[in-house]
Amino acid sequence: MSITLHTTQGDLKVEVFCESVPRTAENFLALCASSYYTLSPFHRSYPGFMIQTGSPASAGPKVSTSIYGSLFEDEIRPSLRHNARGIVSMANKGPGTNGSQFFILFAPAPHLDGKNTVFGKLVGPEAMETLEKLEAVETDAKGKVKGDASIESVTIHANPLAG
Repeated sequence: MSITLHTTQGDLKVEVFCESVPRTAENFLALCASSYYTLSPFHRSYPGFMIQTGSPASAGPKVSTSIYGSLFEDEIRPSLRHNARGIVSMANKGPGTNGSQFFILFAPAPHLDGKNTVFGKLVGPEAMETLEKLEAVETDAKGKVKGDASIESVTIHANPLAG
């Protein structure tokens, strides 16, 4: 199953690991389907590490909600690791604090294995080119994105969890 995040820097096609992390996938896909991520800024970026998004544009970078009414538990899978550029993972503030925010790796980050739920990966050369453009967007010394980087819309290509 895949979705495309249409960003101000180009398209990011994401393969979502629905079978491996069903609650995380359900949350992400439902937020995508509800237009929750539309106009969400990429608010934090560290070249050589990752870029983060997932808060509604009107709410600011501290907001992270889920479809479950509260934050939800991690779905850590030993087979899903932070081992490559383009891995998509849930941002959290510790165990059991998943909401809407997620990040995309610019490089492997094995120190995150066992701490953040990997739920997808970028696919295709266009996505990797867009990721390169996102990595080049200007940031301040604290990683706050100063350049033009946001999600304009989302396309769901197939949603096996839709009822």
